[in-house]
Amino acid sequence: MLESGIARREARPMDLTSRIAQHFKDSAQTKLDAIELLAAPIARAIEAMVGCLLNNGKILACGNGGSAADAQHLAAELVGRFELERHELAAIALTTDSSILSAIANDYGYQAIFAKQVRALGQPGDVLVAISTSGNSPNVVAAIEVAHENDLRVVALTGKSGGAIGEMLHDGDVHICVPAERTARIQETHVLAIHCLCDGIDCLLMGVEE
Repeated sequence: MLESGIARREARPMDLTSRIAQHFKDSAQTKLDAIELLAAPIARAIEAMVGCLLNNGKILACGNGGSAADAQHLAAELVGRFELERHELAAIALTTDSSILSAIANDYGYQAIFAKQVRALGQPGDVLVAISTSGNSPNVVAAIEVAHENDLRVVALTGKSGGAIGEMLHDGDVHICVPAERTARIQETHVLAIHCLCDGIDCLLMGVEE
């Protein structure tokens, strides 16, 4: 059965080079289309995160799947370094402790895995970076609710229309919503936004002008 399935696919050859090239073009165009929409909120997010760090606060980050990897990516760049050598910055990805995640999911349900960590670790003035390509991830929504209850500021990275997250953000929060429908394009632009956040944080903290 497997061999016949492979044979059927091979009977319809695909131009992989052209398909790959189209991914590059689509990704680049999505980013270009987003410049005017996202530059200002990314700048506001940088200012919010720097203000938090200068006041001895910390950055918490959460998301699911590829967005979980993005949360860990952000935390790694802040605790380690991005491109410039500097003092370590306080950041925690809420996606990494398998004992905490499995215990909470088992006892309270998957929706609570980030919210309970925000309640345990978050302090007024901290920043929660909440990442959801659809803007509708229930556990990220729950984390934002707890962040608001405990006076944390929220930086939300979403896509499409922003979903439920876009509708629940407060005036002091920042919404970085990628104007795209395809999950891959949204995630690729989120990575660029995260690099912009890291670069901007370093520039403000270290007085870099270029």
